[in-house]
Amino acid sequence: MIKFISLLTQQYLKEGENMSKTNNQDTLGNESILKLLIKFSIPAIVGMIVNMLYNVIDRIYIGNIPNIGGLAITGVGITMPLTTIITAFGMLIGIGTCANISIAYGKKNKTEAESFLGNGVTLIIIISILIAILGNIFAKPLLTLFGASENTLPYALAYITPLFTGTICNLFAFGLNNSIRSDGNPKLSMLTMIIGATINLLLDPIFIFGLNLGIKGAAYATILSQFIASCWVLHYFTKSKKSSINITLPKMKLKKHIVNSILMIGLSPFLMQIASSIVSVLANKALMTYGGDLAIGAMAIITSIYSIFIMPIYGLNQGTQPIIGYNYGAKKYDRVRKTYIYGLTCCTIILVLSAIFIQLFPEKAVGMFNNDPLLTNITISGMKLYLLSMPIIGIQMTASNYYQAVGKAKKAMFISLTRQIIFLIPAFLIFPKLFGLTGVWLAGPIADFLAILLSGIVIFREMTSLKNLSTEESDLNTKKSVA
Repeated sequence: MIKFISLLTQQYLKEGENMSKTNNQDTLGNESILKLLIKFSIPAIVGMIVNMLYNVIDRIYIGNIPNIGGLAITGVGITMPLTTIITAFGMLIGIGTCANISIAYGKKNKTEAESFLGNGVTLIIIISILIAILGNIFAKPLLTLFGASENTLPYALAYITPLFTGTICNLFAFGLNNSIRSDGNPKLSMLTMIIGATINLLLDPIFIFGLNLGIKGAAYATILSQFIASCWVLHYFTKSKKSSINITLPKMKLKKHIVNSILMIGLSPFLMQIASSIVSVLANKALMTYGGDLAIGAMAIITSIYSIFIMPIYGLNQGTQPIIGYNYGAKKYDRVRKTYIYGLTCCTIILVLSAIFIQLFPEKAVGMFNNDPLLTNITISGMKLYLLSMPIIGIQMTASNYYQAVGKAKKAMFISLTRQIIFLIPAFLIFPKLFGLTGVWLAGPIADFLAILLSGIVIFREMTSLKNLSTEESDLNTKKSVA
């Protein structure tokens, strides 16, 4: 492991020397859109897949603990609303900060970019302390409220308590890593996640089985790996010569307008995650009512499989974000429009292929997490229904990402919440009462189809508006050149 990290570090330093010789930001406004998408999206996709492995690897090992795997993975499933809340705060600060940095770069305002970075760091520290304190105090009553039974509560507590304590590692590793990408270094952003996930992969079997820590060992492995990734990120913004902006104490002093800008842009993905947490609670209660503990375990496996296939889409979105943000700030609307269209096309291709695999080979996907025949059958039947909308969900996801990237927080929030709040929560309240466990599985795709329809209308109008703005800019430039 030490040798591996050493080699990565050498590559990191070598790449930093090379990149310091060029202006990473200028390429966002001039280089080919397709080249930029490859440059920024592929590392982001790899990074998001790797980041997803934190949870997936934990669940694979937990689900295969002898004698208790089924109940243990159900316990992890119960914690999903709480782990989602931690992720929500990472997105609130991380996405809000990185989007504002990209826009500031587009305006050629480095000082403002550093202010966003510094304020983002301070917000992460404050929020992490609050989550750690409140989470440990209220973990047990919250888990009970979320559907934990006497059989699953001990496993849920053993997993979530260490994660609450190590929240600051999670938020630094995930939240600030987005800003490395906005700084024009997507490969190094990817490298951060690879280092963390690799360490987690190596430590999980040691802590869970070797040290006989069980489900608690999985949490410890996650925290330690995220701590190392956090150190990596902080080194980039404090000691690295290749960073265009740095974390400094003066810039960490909170400023109202900076904080507001971060929170407004980050509010959309934050609320989407909070809504997802609420949905998880409702889903767990419906699953317990109509399917019992194993149905909750099945949903935990389904969401893990869904994460594997959906993370490339998050990666593509993160890759397009600095490109869209920079060019929007520079008023290069044609490049903004092309970036969105290319991103949506790539997302759709990936999701269609993923959906085909899930429908044709569900046993292979489920078999990674558990070999219990009853749990496997419940999971497969539920997954085929719950993920029906996967081929077209990219429309909704890319639309929300676009509005985050250009700083239109209210529209981003509206699109994000259409699925989770407006459609999905009512679906979880209505359909299980009508169709039992099948109704739980059907709630997801029904909500997705409605949200996709609405998002499609909104983003189509936006792309039409960008086309008109691009034409106006082109005509104005032509007149100036003639004059």
